[in-house]
Amino acid sequence: MKTLWFDPANDSDHAGLPDVRPETTPFGTVDTYDQIVVGGGITGLTTGLLLARAGQKVAVLERRHIGAAATGHTTGKLSLLQGTRLSSISSRHGKSAVQDYVEANREGQAWLRHYLTHRGLQVDERAALTFAATTSGAKTVEKEFEACRAHDIPVEHVDCPELPFDVKTAIRLEGQAQIDPMVVLRALADDLRAHGGHLYEGVHVQGLRHGTPHTLTTDAGDIRAESVVLATGVPFLDRAGFFARVHPQRSYAAAFVVDGEIPREMYLGADNPSVSLRTATRPGYDGELLMVGGFGHEVGRTKSERQHALDMIAWTEKHFPTARMVARWSAQDYVTIDEMPYVGPLLPGMDSVQVATGFAKWGLTNGVAAALSMTGRILGSEPPWSTSLRPWRSSEITKPGSLASAASANAQVAAYMVGGYLSLLKPANSSPAEGDGSVGHSGASPKGVCTVAGQTQSVAPLCTHLYGVLRWNDAEQSWDCPLHGSRFSHSGEVLEGPATRKLFSQHPSEG
Repeated sequence: MKTLWFDPANDSDHAGLPDVRPETTPFGTVDTYDQIVVGGGITGLTTGLLLARAGQKVAVLERRHIGAAATGHTTGKLSLLQGTRLSSISSRHGKSAVQDYVEANREGQAWLRHYLTHRGLQVDERAALTFAATTSGAKTVEKEFEACRAHDIPVEHVDCPELPFDVKTAIRLEGQAQIDPMVVLRALADDLRAHGGHLYEGVHVQGLRHGTPHTLTTDAGDIRAESVVLATGVPFLDRAGFFARVHPQRSYAAAFVVDGEIPREMYLGADNPSVSLRTATRPGYDGELLMVGGFGHEVGRTKSERQHALDMIAWTEKHFPTARMVARWSAQDYVTIDEMPYVGPLLPGMDSVQVATGFAKWGLTNGVAAALSMTGRILGSEPPWSTSLRPWRSSEITKPGSLASAASANAQVAAYMVGGYLSLLKPANSSPAEGDGSVGHSGASPKGVCTVAGQTQSVAPLCTHLYGVLRWNDAEQSWDCPLHGSRFSHSGEVLEGPATRKLFSQHPSEG
């Protein structure tokens, strides 16, 4: 699977494709920086650019290539109406904290829209709508309407004549936008370098030693910095236990050519499964494509990821009978146990190491807001709304819903840990079909075997984070951890954190 935004056939400059540093290139003549940012998505590159503009000596390190994780796989909606997020947050937080979330997203959206306009880059203005086709979903939409109105987001009840199915209720917010996320990242990367910052792609950060300065260990050698920003989806350091305070989720998306009219606004359903709709214009296609997303689940906790993708395609073909798929992909995102993003110090009082995670699939506004918050703290101009986003807040221990969420999450982790080891009691399948994989044992050793592109290979199917037993992802041909969301390629390379070490490879005939 490949995201629409990476397709070189639709991009004459091949933008968005890996631009990995040559293996022989060191970190240059300077190995100590004012700031190191880990992560080449919207949060990391915006943070790097803001710091470089302020005269800081800064480097951004990215394990694969810019946009390789969440940003390059987003549907590209830039909106303050975020499905039912505001009502979810309101159920866990007081009005002032929820207002801070709104202000953070409003500033993030405004900054990004101004940046794109100033750079002469395309922004498609659209209305955003949250809709429901079921009675239970309609109740959720009404809660979102009330939450939005309580926090000065001017939503209105509307009909949805564009949609080819019945809708019980919908709310609409004018003046939102949809963008190509890779256009944004390429512009940020160019401007970062133009302001003297460095971007190193293909650098895998493996650890952090605290000190003055801090030292980051990487597969390209050590590098030092006075302060560090971890913009990696979920922080790869276990010191603060962020891996146990977020729910890793995967969702799916596809682009379709459709004969005839398609909905032109941005839609997000409040039903289960949730469905996202927007249009996209790409070179090589006449007219607009229909982009469909949703059908998500927690990482590693479903019988078949492929079935989720197939359900999304079937839903599209049912409602748009002429739809012909031209691209399909998925994304990983994180939701915190109290619904509010974590943005700020890794540990209380440790302002020199900051983290940003938990954007719950709304990383374009939240990611830019996080960059504004973290750079403000570094430069002495922290936004007033950022206090409510700090990772160490009383709501996690005083709100019953947050405590219940944490307890439930940890209980599920324990259950999947036990269930995973029980799955190793069966013999490993030595010859799975093309695209399939399974875990079991060979002799006394655990073994995960898969067949991809005609090649059968095996790995030790134990997550290198906390040794959970991995599951085969039959949609993306990867090994996924149901404990905390780490993911590995079929050959064992790390795709998603918090794991930092690749899997141990085995020859298929080895025990």
